[in-house]
Amino acid sequence: MDDIDRQIVALLREDARRSYGELGRRVSLSAPAVKRRVDRLRGEGVIRGWSAQVDPAAFGWTTSAFVFLYCEGHMAGSEVHEAVSAHPEVAGAYTVAGQASAILSVRARDTRHLEETLERLRDTPGVTGTQTQIVLSTLFERPFAGAP
Repeated sequence: MDDIDRQIVALLREDARRSYGELGRRVSLSAPAVKRRVDRLRGEGVIRGWSAQVDPAAFGWTTSAFVFLYCEGHMAGSEVHEAVSAHPEVAGAYTVAGQASAILSVRARDTRHLEETLERLRDTPGVTGTQTQIVLSTLFERPFAGAP
């Protein structure tokens, strides 16, 4: 990946709907040259896809929490993935070093919905317990921007 690739990625992160022509003007390349680079970056897995950033609160999902997930014995990451990915409330799951097996980012409509989600998670085979930290406010979230 060279500096032009980094510039293209940065521009797409700001607005993924930019045209190849606009990107080309910003990085001094033709639209077809930019398209080839974007196709290559997608093929290499640098760009993993396109998405819209949606505010969960606009859909009534106003409660967020971080949940420490405890599992019996040594549960592999793939087993944790299988155990939690079926729950639509789990927005992210991360294996961690320490006492917990994983940390989950969970979204719910309200605390009742969060409680129901936690009960379902605890009913999952291999899960022995959870510890939950409810988010009071989100100060900021920073998407990955690459090296400064």
